[in-house]
Amino acid sequence: MRVLGIDFTSRPTPRKPITCCECRLDGVRLHALRLTSWADFRGFEQALRSPSPWVAGLDFPFGQSRRFIETIGWPDTWAGYVDHAASLGRDGFRAALDAYRAGRPPGDKEHRRVCDVLAGSISPQKLYGTPVGLMFFEGAPRLRAAGVSIPGLQAGDPERIAVEAYPGVLARALIGRRGYKQDSKAKQTAEQARARADLLDIAAGPALAERYGLQVEVPTALGRQLIADPGADQLDALLCAVQAAWGWLLRDSGFGVPAELDPLEGWILEPGLRSAERLSAR
Repeated sequence: MRVLGIDFTSRPTPRKPITCCECRLDGVRLHALRLTSWADFRGFEQALRSPSPWVAGLDFPFGQSRRFIETIGWPDTWAGYVDHAASLGRDGFRAALDAYRAGRPPGDKEHRRVCDVLAGSISPQKLYGTPVGLMFFEGAPRLRAAGVSIPGLQAGDPERIAVEAYPGVLARALIGRRGYKQDSKAKQTAEQARARADLLDIAAGPALAERYGLQVEVPTALGRQLIADPGADQLDALLCAVQAAWGWLLRDSGFGVPAELDPLEGWILEPGLRSAERLSAR
């Protein structure tokens, strides 16, 4: 099976492109094959329409929280509010989220989905710092337009499957909260490089196999390239592929998405998030 791991950005450039790690899944062995980058959205859009079958793990929020959608009064289906967000344009979307925050008390300005709480990820309304709100805006409508299948959200082409990945939760499971990436050259350290090397080493070992049921194989030259990337976009793309491959192994039981999934919010594919007893957490 062809597996893609995609580290996304809301404004791709030659310096900060969208990064894809292409892998092949043979049984439970995930072979990392090659890296590709797209300096604009056109390459990403073409990849979403590329010949199937494939499964792709993409590092951006596919949805918004139910609380936000219901409070702001956007359409009450995933497809409806994604289309509405796209219709606002980038500036209009930003203005809508800014206005929503402005009228709310401190601590209640941005809401997280159930899976965000469980995974420790930030609100998909966030526009500053790590602007995952803009990543949602640029990513989710393109998934809609490409007609891919998204377990729990969109019944599209059954041989082109997109799942939401979050490499941060996997990295924490393997190396704790050690910093392993930094885009700012002035803040890049040797310790971060060691953390990337350790993360890759552990990802190819029994700890990951126990958690995901996968054996990851990375060629030596490609491994050196992953470790040498200080921003770790390439390494994160590999981790996204791991999460996508895990979902493929569970394709006969919903791709790892719980039956209790909120159809407005979506779900991050990660074994530690599957406990149904925790789905009411906020």
